[in-house]
Amino acid sequence: MAELNDTGPELDVATLRKDFPLLTREVNGHPIIYLDSASSSQRPFQVLDAMRDYDETTHANVHRGVYGIAEEATRRFEAARVNVGRFIGAPNPAREIIFAKNATEGLNVVAHTWGRANLHEGDAIVLTEMEHHANIVPWQMLATERGLTIRWIPVDDEGHLVLDDLATLLVGAKLVAVTCMSNVLGTLNPVRRIAEAAHAAGAVVVADAAQSVPHLPTDVTALGVDFLAFSAHKMLGPTGIGVLWGRDEILSELPPFLGGGEMILDVRKEGFTPNDIPWRFEAGTPPITEAVGLGAAVDYLRAIGMETIRAHEISLTTYAMTSLNERFGDDIRIFGPPDPADRGGVLSFAYRDLHPHDISQILDQYGVCVRAGHHCAKPLMRRFGVNATARASLALYNDESDVDALADALSEAGAFFG
Repeated sequence: MAELNDTGPELDVATLRKDFPLLTREVNGHPIIYLDSASSSQRPFQVLDAMRDYDETTHANVHRGVYGIAEEATRRFEAARVNVGRFIGAPNPAREIIFAKNATEGLNVVAHTWGRANLHEGDAIVLTEMEHHANIVPWQMLATERGLTIRWIPVDDEGHLVLDDLATLLVGAKLVAVTCMSNVLGTLNPVRRIAEAAHAAGAVVVADAAQSVPHLPTDVTALGVDFLAFSAHKMLGPTGIGVLWGRDEILSELPPFLGGGEMILDVRKEGFTPNDIPWRFEAGTPPITEAVGLGAAVDYLRAIGMETIRAHEISLTTYAMTSLNERFGDDIRIFGPPDPADRGGVLSFAYRDLHPHDISQILDQYGVCVRAGHHCAKPLMRRFGVNATARASLALYNDESDVDALADALSEAGAFFG
């Protein structure tokens, strides 16, 4: 993803790890080695403390009360919205940031609002073979309901999108949905190039940035997309809150997603008048504590510097790929681009003929936490001829000793199964 910076100063991991209380745990008598941040990252004290401080000193419902702590709760909630928007370069963060339950719900909001308003029988949608189910299933549901056609951008053997026929795939297409970074392959996609081609063909672009926002600088204007979704729990924040960014001019024309309180200006027996953006998409009481936590996570990441985080993860991914390939040779297959600069720190692998679940269970005996399964990307699994993989995913709090522990535990798994 050439539009995103990948250089920065060296990260002091040993000092940084002290901010993460869970990383002091032991599992089965071993120090915990947490390598599942692509699923959910750990949270630093700064995030946990911000949430506790809000709950203990300020908690009240937002946008409704005129007493002191209610107004303060509203201020903190809306400040988190603006903070998150600025973090991703939103031109109008106070209006363009929608809080959802997670990235999945954010993508569903696009399908149920923009999709229902603009997609009709015979229209085409373009997806990629490496999408997470969250950026496939909502479109499949809408396609079944509306009689839409879905076209697929293929993936080559190294995990790159094959864009040779992009112009043909885009003929008559109304929407393109693409992940910024694969949660299986780590591939960093040329989102800007795809967006420019899509817009030239008259299509709207929806980006799944759940894996990229936590790991490298993000600027929605530079990416050139129309919608972008991501989750707090993958970027050092809490579960239960995600973000959908959309262009002001598009969001302003969309109908609400859910009905109820907060999303209205007026309700009469004859009908209702929806609220302005972003609140028309946030029916009911929002995740206030979680928004405060997400704001604190953004502050933490910004203080370190996304360029620094990206540089660290390129270096660590290089070390991991080199170490694992040298140590296990043909016994291991790491899926995705061979050049660490073309990918994030997601290492999905097959080891000999061992089942990924067996690998994960043995690794857990040594305190090493990795994911095993299809990673909500079954079309991609089928593309590579596997049912599942083991996946080690790196983050800013990992270092070379974690990779060494992974390799040692993997050797033990190989010995156990003979």
